[in-house]
Amino acid sequence: MATIEVEIEINATIDKVWDVVSDIDNEPKFWKGTKEIKNLSKDGNIVNREITIAFRDQKCLQEVKLVPKEKIEAKFTKGILKGEKIIYLTAKDEKTILNTVWDIKLTGMMSMFTGVIKKHIKSGTEQAMQSIKEEIER
Repeated sequence: MATIEVEIEINATIDKVWDVVSDIDNEPKFWKGTKEIKNLSKDGNIVNREITIAFRDQKCLQEVKLVPKEKIEAKFTKGILKGEKIIYLTAKDEKTILNTVWDIKLTGMMSMFTGVIKKHIKSGTEQAMQSIKEEIER
């Protein structure tokens, strides 16, 4: 498994940051690795969806759990990716620390390329979090 962690400080309250990051239908706007989202079902704070990722336009199934103003857990349940992406929010005075942690690997024959995509995912995560920061601080 490849573990990737990226953290950024945003000059905004946790409420304002949550409003942006919890709008998971808007994910492709910030996360360039996510090309398309199709929600399959919603039960309370759990959303099951199909996402199309930029890597070879592969489709993956995800179970996303929203824990208000605390974290968003996205588990990859089927497809070329296995593992999870968790976004944590931590209040720090009038600012918010946004932390994204991936624990992920490619499945099947593609598993040998996990190390190669690790750098790509880290770069994409840094870019996404910077875009989120800029959107919120506008």
